[in-house]
Amino acid sequence: MDNLQLKKTANEVRKGIVTAVYNAKSGHPGGSLSAADIYTYLYFEELNVDPKEPRKADRDRFVLSKGHTAPGYYSTLANRGFFPVEDLKTLRHTGSYLQGHPNMNDVPGVDMSSGSLGQGISAAVGMALSAKLSGDDYRVYTLLGDGEIQEGQVWEAAMFAGHRKLDNLVVIVDNNGLQIDGKIEDVCSPYPIDKKFEAFNFHVINIDGHDFDQIRAAFKEAKETKGMPTAIIAKTVKGRGVSFMENNAGWHGKAPNDDEFNTAMADLEKAGE
Repeated sequence: MDNLQLKKTANEVRKGIVTAVYNAKSGHPGGSLSAADIYTYLYFEELNVDPKEPRKADRDRFVLSKGHTAPGYYSTLANRGFFPVEDLKTLRHTGSYLQGHPNMNDVPGVDMSSGSLGQGISAAVGMALSAKLSGDDYRVYTLLGDGEIQEGQVWEAAMFAGHRKLDNLVVIVDNNGLQIDGKIEDVCSPYPIDKKFEAFNFHVINIDGHDFDQIRAAFKEAKETKGMPTAIIAKTVKGRGVSFMENNAGWHGKAPNDDEFNTAMADLEKAGE
């Protein structure tokens, strides 16, 4: 896909996020919207995956460590063809397979159930080690929140990955600067994020997480990096694409009302043009 197609696709992913959370009357739009461009690049360019065969043995693995941003994950999977886009409207409804956090037993394309913050990266590290031990060449990707990396388990996993030289692992940090209680630097600053991962023997790349040229270059560099895992620190805007949600911590975990939904969809329709 060229950048224009990727932007259009990411915009459709964002529409799916807003629609899902609106219909659920709950959920996490802010961090789903900030990561939409990363999700889109992963599933439409980077990952070796097949919606017709979601469990194929040699597929690349993806673990959503910040599992609460499932609306973004689901919207991406739906737009990629893993299940009907229409099903996004059932998010968090009783009996729906699309619950508030990803479930690998119910959702086609989900490789790991996640949501307990800090644990997703640990599972991804285990998958990457497994590939090395088995001589498999699939790659493993995991997306973390910048608030999530305040969890100690994240750094235990990073220490292990660096020590074992897991160059088939790519850790992406969605650095939108906000978490449920406000600015990450005010709650418990994880900065400098890049230097911390470097200290754990990661190859580190800093990018604008909304610039597809930079995203593409970063994943290419990660593939070419041997002997160490890669961390991509993506600077993003929480609530990206929806005017009143951008850089507003209040939209970390809240659903839009009717008027807000209409405004949000109008913003995205305009962006799609």
